[in-house]
Amino acid sequence: MNILLIVCDALRGGLGKRAGGPDVCPTLDRMADCGASFNHAYCTIPLCVSSRISMLTGRWPDAHRVRMNLDARDAVFTQDIYQVAKARGYRTGLSGKNHTYLTASDTDFWREYGHEGAIGRRGSLEDQKFDRWIRTLDMGVAQKETPFPIESQISHRIVSDAIDFLKQEDGRPFFLQVSFPEPHGPSQLPKPYWNMFLPETMHQPNPGPEAAQRMGYRMQWLHRLEYDTAFYTDETWRRYISNYFGAIRMVDDQIARLFDFLRGNNLNKNTLIVFLADHGDYMMEYGLGRKGVGVYDALTHIPMIWAGPGVRQMSTPVFVSMADVMPTFCEAIGADIPTGVQGRSLWKLLRGQSVPAETFRSVYTSTGFGGLYYDAADNVPLSIAEDINDPNRWDTLNKVTQSGNQKMVGMGDWKLTLDMMGYGQLFHMTTDPHEQVNLLGNTRYAKVQRELMQELVRWMMRVEDTLTPDLQYPKHHTPRMTQTD
Repeated sequence: MNILLIVCDALRGGLGKRAGGPDVCPTLDRMADCGASFNHAYCTIPLCVSSRISMLTGRWPDAHRVRMNLDARDAVFTQDIYQVAKARGYRTGLSGKNHTYLTASDTDFWREYGHEGAIGRRGSLEDQKFDRWIRTLDMGVAQKETPFPIESQISHRIVSDAIDFLKQEDGRPFFLQVSFPEPHGPSQLPKPYWNMFLPETMHQPNPGPEAAQRMGYRMQWLHRLEYDTAFYTDETWRRYISNYFGAIRMVDDQIARLFDFLRGNNLNKNTLIVFLADHGDYMMEYGLGRKGVGVYDALTHIPMIWAGPGVRQMSTPVFVSMADVMPTFCEAIGADIPTGVQGRSLWKLLRGQSVPAETFRSVYTSTGFGGLYYDAADNVPLSIAEDINDPNRWDTLNKVTQSGNQKMVGMGDWKLTLDMMGYGQLFHMTTDPHEQVNLLGNTRYAKVQRELMQELVRWMMRVEDTLTPDLQYPKHHTPRMTQTD
């Protein structure tokens, strides 16, 4: 069967009318209604490059060794999904955002885009004008309607290029990644998406900015960075959310255009489709935008929807990870899962077959590139977050926000985090979804705490790198690399 991998950047889970929110993604809601929707899907790490490499290799950052956005070429693995697909005779392509170790030579078709337009080619004169204009936003939040039509938008051009790939059919099955930079900034919208979700109707996120002051120095430092550089005010946080919703709807309409082409050319009947995101967004919870500190659900909980031949309609609460995508594709196309893959294949689950309950009972996420946390005594200036090439730009991922190491396990209604200093947090996610009441050490929850500690240790051992020479001691693996492997 054909494989279509659709990825958004910085789209948090739990949005849309189907989830009880605004009607921001009707196409994806319909996809979920007829496919398999995972309510507890998580990224492996809440930043772009590392999580996308997990998606391609089926390995957690602990094993593929890329734990920041600057070292994609250091990834360690045996084969990624593109290589597996090519070995099985697939025609491969990427249209959209890459942000991994991949290059044009790794695929049969390559149309790369970044957050500010096309990469490696000029495009039409109108496209070039748009790309020059979007760079003037300095990755910020536009306060005015975009003076270009929808056809100039990156999401529209990505789908047009994806359709070009599909038109070049040569008899081989295809593996195509369609990767949208939105709703990640720069936050801008043309008609009809500008003010489709009116700023004045946006509700103050709860918890608001006051929460950041209770959540440790790094969170306070990030809050100061965002307010001192992005000038978040009552007006701008409303515009941030308004544009965020509008960008999702804009992408959703482009996905609908792609799906219409598949149906119109009878490709939908033999194409397995998955939609997911690389990580989430604070979306002004805690008074913050974008991402940065911690493994809060706002950043780690992502959407994941599967549809296509053989996929049963279901909405399931099992815990899954974006590292599970690669081995699922392998099993779906009849390929062996490469050595070193740590993700769990969802293929049996998607087809309604029985799976041991313990296989998907929990999920693991981590963040941080090591060392100690920076604290107030270090007096780190906000200027360290500036882009070295443009002081008007700043990055929420920097040496302060990414310092240290933090591990998280989610299981049942609970979530446990632990860091390299021995500090931990235990949250009951049903009653405390914004992770404000730390129950760690509360004797009433001693049993739950012990069980999650054990589960976290299991995961930390499970995601250690196993790509060591076999020599005289070949490793024993189960056929499908399940959690107990």
